[in-house]
Amino acid sequence: MAGQLSIAKALNEALRKSLESDPKTVLMGEDIGKLGGVFRITDGLQKDFGDDRVIDTPLAESGIVGTAIGLALRGYRPVVEIQFDGFVYPAFDQIVSQLAKMHARALGHVKMPITVRIPFGGGIGAVEHHSESHEAYFAHTAGLRVVSPSNPHDAHWMLRQAIESDDPVVFLEPKRRYWDKGEVGEDPMLPLHSARVVRPGTDATLIAYGPMVKVCQEAAQAAEEDGRRLEVVDLRSLSPVDFATLEESVKRTGRGIVVHEAPVFLGLGAELAARLTERCFYHLEAPILRVGGYHAPYPPSRVEETYLPDLDRVLDAVDRALAF
Repeated sequence: MAGQLSIAKALNEALRKSLESDPKTVLMGEDIGKLGGVFRITDGLQKDFGDDRVIDTPLAESGIVGTAIGLALRGYRPVVEIQFDGFVYPAFDQIVSQLAKMHARALGHVKMPITVRIPFGGGIGAVEHHSESHEAYFAHTAGLRVVSPSNPHDAHWMLRQAIESDDPVVFLEPKRRYWDKGEVGEDPMLPLHSARVVRPGTDATLIAYGPMVKVCQEAAQAAEEDGRRLEVVDLRSLSPVDFATLEESVKRTGRGIVVHEAPVFLGLGAELAARLTERCFYHLEAPILRVGGYHAPYPPSRVEETYLPDLDRVLDAVDRALAF
């Protein structure tokens, strides 16, 4: 398995390994079988494992998730693909009212080992409902685990860890990074819900997840040319959050900037900024700042570059943090 893989291929290999290791694992989604999915994440899996384990479903997201819940009750371990982020809303009630609540409703007697894979975020020039970042909805919902990888190694191992979990996991895949390549090692290296420092620094901490981790790394590289050493932390898990790693970093640098594609207003950054302010107050040299999308519907593709946070907007926040 070790070697250079794209995120897409790393996910495909993770699904293959999960199908091989557990006969109760089944994949479900629109066009995931013969076509291999619109992003080819499930390419070749139906041919190798059969259409009773890699199942092409009708265009009915609520029915897909509802069926997965029924299968989980019968001892299966379903992996559901939502074709695009904005298509998840018809299944929202099933996810937050049934999937997230079933374990508590049954007083712990019922497990819901379901992984809901969702390509999320922009940057691919798509039409409406194909570039949304709705992670705050799911992170806000008790009973759901929410994770997002930023590189091929994490994509592979975090998906396998998610599928092995007895709790429901919303697995957010940064679609514009599908073809980024990187090393995939022989073991996961970290538990599913641990954050990771991907670049050490001393002057400020950039906290990001999914597609924005690469932007923050580029910002840190650019800032180094001006003598500023920025630490970059890949959050990886959005619920639960590894606050211990974040706190350690922010206490050391004295400054924190949270970066995500989703709108800043009531986005995940709001919770992270509030918690870090509470826990690191006497170590802070500046307020925890947030960089994200605007509080507006996702725009047409011709202007999405203006909407999405980029290197300049991250560096502007760094300037503001260091000015205090």
